[in-house]
Amino acid sequence: MLKIKEAIVVEGRYDKNTLAQLVDTVILETAGFGIFKDKETLALLRRLGEKRGLILLTDSDGAGFVIRNHLKGALPKDQVKHAYIPDRFGKEKRKRRPGKEGKLGVEGMPPEVLEQALRRAGATILDQESPGPSRPSLTKADLFAWGLSGGEGSREKRRRLLEKLDLPAHLSPNAMLPVLSALYDRETLLAELQDL
Repeated sequence: MLKIKEAIVVEGRYDKNTLAQLVDTVILETAGFGIFKDKETLALLRRLGEKRGLILLTDSDGAGFVIRNHLKGALPKDQVKHAYIPDRFGKEKRKRRPGKEGKLGVEGMPPEVLEQALRRAGATILDQESPGPSRPSLTKADLFAWGLSGGEGSREKRRRLLEKLDLPAHLSPNAMLPVLSALYDRETLLAELQDL
């Protein structure tokens, strides 16, 4: 598994699922054209871009380029790298028919093609044996222990924390984990939680 510094932006959940089997990093979805109206997610992308950098990885069809061009104009250029998949014709296994243009999307690409696209884009591949202690990622158990999931009032507490941290209110506990791990350390989060 490739450990990548930058967060990766894809179009949808199937793209995210495919990529999650190959890379260890934050992967965010645009919800297709939903990103055009989603100011919260755009603000989150800007924050992650500032902290870690971003890699845009959209499909090679017309819709993918419309989404890429929208993000290209909305995000700081120095924080964004562009990964492109090749035009490959066919259909994804889960679909009955090929897409409108007959091209495979990110979800239909073999892992080696995706890895090559990320490397060509200049993804920062982190060495698994990097020097110094790495901070541990947050876990679902942390969210539960802090009262942010699985308990009475956890939804409201999660909403207040997300509002306080200026993060999208619609982040689920599973979606919160990689975002919070990328932006905050454990001590900072605990301090923020004490103020709630």
